[in-house]
Amino acid sequence: MEEMLESLSATVATANSLEALTRPLLEMLEVVTGLESTYLTSIDEENAVQSIAIARNTGELLIPEGLTVPWSDTLCKRCLEQGRRVVSNVSEVWPDSQAAAALGIQTYASAPVCDSNGEVIGTLCAAGKNSKALGPRARSALNLFSKLIAQHIERERLVEELRRSNEYLTRFSLTDSLTELPNRRALRDELGRLLARAARDGSYVLVGVFDLDGFKQVNDQFGHLSGDQLLHQCAGRLAGMTRDTDMLARVGGDEFAFVGPGPVDENEANRAAAALAARAAEVTAGAYSLRDTRLTYSGVSAGVVAVRFLSVDQALGQADAAMYLAKRARQQRNNDVAGTGSAAR
Repeated sequence: MEEMLESLSATVATANSLEALTRPLLEMLEVVTGLESTYLTSIDEENAVQSIAIARNTGELLIPEGLTVPWSDTLCKRCLEQGRRVVSNVSEVWPDSQAAAALGIQTYASAPVCDSNGEVIGTLCAAGKNSKALGPRARSALNLFSKLIAQHIERERLVEELRRSNEYLTRFSLTDSLTELPNRRALRDELGRLLARAARDGSYVLVGVFDLDGFKQVNDQFGHLSGDQLLHQCAGRLAGMTRDTDMLARVGGDEFAFVGPGPVDENEANRAAAALAARAAEVTAGAYSLRDTRLTYSGVSAGVVAVRFLSVDQALGQADAAMYLAKRARQQRNNDVAGTGSAAR
């Protein structure tokens, strides 16, 4: 018994999965009960089935892993409903059990595996073809092992919930809720990574800032819901022109930013930046369906630069300056057009 307790202590301490815990427990359960098949089941109440999850067979009786049977008339269900842990004369107690008769089971032991709410989610079982009385030590081991397995399953469930929660919080902290694009924090992280790589290989990084001209007027004239729709649709158009290696992010109320790897050659990098700025203005210009309104929008003011050997703030600062140059150039063109029209009249 002392050796078993030492083995049990080591198993519980080192097990990093349900299988790593259960297989040694099944071996110990076989030793302490003297029964040839020991196994762990899972119960799916919704689909009314029981499945053999992990099994150990050392004799003629074979309980295969992966076997799924209807839950309605299993030996485990009978044990639970009748409050039995051990039945040493199965053929006499349950003569109508076709499964027991087919397998030749005479001794059956079963303990429930319950979740934190007390719901039965599985069973720990031992079975043999010969009639065998199980003493207090065997019954205690069965109950103890089932509780250890239940605790491990609950711990795994909590760990998985924590992992999913952490993933959600990470995505939430790095994502803009309206456009579902990365946010400023995510963009800065990615830009830092790209700049570090560029410093190693001598390439350029393309950095862009795109500002929605006239966005406040859209909000004032058509309402904030229409403004949100314009933002979302502009985001979709801008995202459509990016590569898999690029990142487009919403970094402000009406402002997007772009980062992506650029060419090694300076002239090529500058041409790529100019082409990207022109493309951003082009794809965002045109008709937008906003609630009950169809808006003809002039597009974003876009500033894109090719940089290397700069900090994140310096790179974004240069792109922002390029965007404002583009914005002033557009305003000047609009003023020139307006002036020409007035002169013609």
